[in-house]
Amino acid sequence: MVQKVRKGEELNETNLKLFLKNSNLISDIKSDLDVLQFSNGFSNLTYLLIIEDKEYVIRKPPKGAMFGHDMGREYKVLKGLNRGFDKAPKAYAYTTDNDVIGSPFYIMEKVNGVIITPRELKENTISAKDFSVISKTWLDTLVELHQLDYNKLGLSDLGRPEGYVERQVRNWSKQYLKATTEDVKEAKLVMEWLNNNLPTQYKHSLVHNDYKYDNVVFSSKSWSKINSILDWEMCTIGDPLMDLGTSIAYWAMSTDHIGVLKAFDYPTSLDGNPSRLEIIKMYEQKTGEPVNNLVFYYVFGLFKIAVIVQQIFYRYSKGLTTNEKFKNLDQVAKTFCKIGWQSIQKNKIENLF
Repeated sequence: MVQKVRKGEELNETNLKLFLKNSNLISDIKSDLDVLQFSNGFSNLTYLLIIEDKEYVIRKPPKGAMFGHDMGREYKVLKGLNRGFDKAPKAYAYTTDNDVIGSPFYIMEKVNGVIITPRELKENTISAKDFSVISKTWLDTLVELHQLDYNKLGLSDLGRPEGYVERQVRNWSKQYLKATTEDVKEAKLVMEWLNNNLPTQYKHSLVHNDYKYDNVVFSSKSWSKINSILDWEMCTIGDPLMDLGTSIAYWAMSTDHIGVLKAFDYPTSLDGNPSRLEIIKMYEQKTGEPVNNLVFYYVFGLFKIAVIVQQIFYRYSKGLTTNEKFKNLDQVAKTFCKIGWQSIQKNKIENLF
């Protein structure tokens, strides 16, 4: 999970220690600093700082980032959540000064616990009974987030709820077109269908927009407790079903397209986890609200994931990152577009192939 810092992604440790001192996070700039890099994730660069018997996490945008890497926004979200939501990391300091480490960044607490990843599954056995508890806890926490009063958290200006769905479809389509490296027929078909099938009525809430197992830190003592949710960079005020749609798009099942299972290797496909339709039913029962336009929200989630990984591949293709795990992401993006089109044609979200 943590490793030596990748070549080309090093931090200026002298400047960083001075910033830590000026932010009252350390007492002496001469203190020894160890910097490690988190290996998981495909978006912002995340580092672990160990200094003076303390651990901090630093988040910064990757080189050549195109969209969705506003560190100030993410810091503001965390500071707001810290006022009344106990499942967000404490945010400590933020700067826009590029002279410190080359880009804006913020510093937050290091949250301890268990993140469910393929590596975690290799090191520890998680039973079907465990996954039954894990999935319920995961879903309950998503509902809890959607029911937060964002006005009381000082986050009412975080987004514009009116027209949210239309803007999301339009903006993600634009981002895909700017990052495209080949012509994918299904991508064009999906974009056109989404634009022609926009829901006309929807609710507003805080939405995380990247809520999945590997962005959640579970308690090491109980699967029924979540210590923290990570990666708030896309959080805004919008349609909670867009959030749910992204989550179920990530929710791989053992019956899914082999391209999905190979690309993400998500533990949601293991015994004990509910199906996507069961997740939807759980959400409806927990909120008391029906999930209408299910195929739209699922397909949008698939397309958004396709755009995210295509943008990362675009940076890789331009030599802006040398991380070899990005070299086949264009194929992942293509696969997700094809699955989205298949979902549209069959008008369902499971058993598509």
